[in-house]
Amino acid sequence: MQHRSTLRQIIAIAATLAVSIFTLTLPAGAATQTVSSRGVVVTYTYRGTPPLSSHSRLKISTGGEVVYDQVVRSKWCGSECSPNIVARDRKVVHIVHLSRSGSPSVVLDLYSGGAHCCFVEQVYTVAAKSEGVHKAEFNFGNPGVRLVKLGANGNYDFLSANNDFAYAFTDFAASGMPIEIFSFSNGAFHNVTLSFPNLIRSDAGQWMKAFRSQASTHYQDSVGLVAAWAADEDMLGHSAGVARFLTAQAKAGHLNSALNPITPSDQKYVVALQKFLRRHGYLK
Repeated sequence: MQHRSTLRQIIAIAATLAVSIFTLTLPAGAATQTVSSRGVVVTYTYRGTPPLSSHSRLKISTGGEVVYDQVVRSKWCGSECSPNIVARDRKVVHIVHLSRSGSPSVVLDLYSGGAHCCFVEQVYTVAAKSEGVHKAEFNFGNPGVRLVKLGANGNYDFLSANNDFAYAFTDFAASGMPIEIFSFSNGAFHNVTLSFPNLIRSDAGQWMKAFRSQASTHYQDSVGLVAAWAADEDMLGHSAGVARFLTAQAKAGHLNSALNPITPSDQKYVVALQKFLRRHGYLK
């Protein structure tokens, strides 16, 4: 039940997060967040009001000794990154276990600015004294991301959706984005979505429900929703059934885009979607 609730948040985040972050009323001036766990203390500071904050800085101490103290930089927002704050009391810095071996990692939630992009996660791994602190980052784009425990091993994973589907067949608001899950180990992010078939199945069911709801408006803008469903179903190995369903829906006139009108008997969208899914690794 907790997993389903988390998935609903991810699906809703693409439509609401960009708006929410601009309506926050946070105090101007300097702000600080500090977290600690088992001898690790992390302090994150910034100035201004997100998403127009600046002068972000991260300090990490272990055993009372400062091992990292630098300006926060990203290749997607330079030194002008803002904290990804979606609620007044939201913590954007975390100390968590991301892999079975090794010490906890420091995770920082960032926002690059702009109406629709981008949400960036940075992971700081505290290595041996001689090796210092290693930083890795990943751009999750429009959908945003949640740090959640999904597996039985107690580690945290990054729950998101595939940003490649945004604008692919219709406008952003009507685009569906299938679930994506990333783990982090050995200094890198890894797509592990296929390891969670139940979550994929739940995500597919929600996209199909959204597609069916288009019947009330005669499927005026349905292609973005069914694309996300098709991707989920392909990940589950149901490609043949997906092809049959899309063909039937095209013949029924249910595959339409507000941006690119499609005639009921036209299979162009089905062909285009299957090429897109194959190019992005969903369809073999």
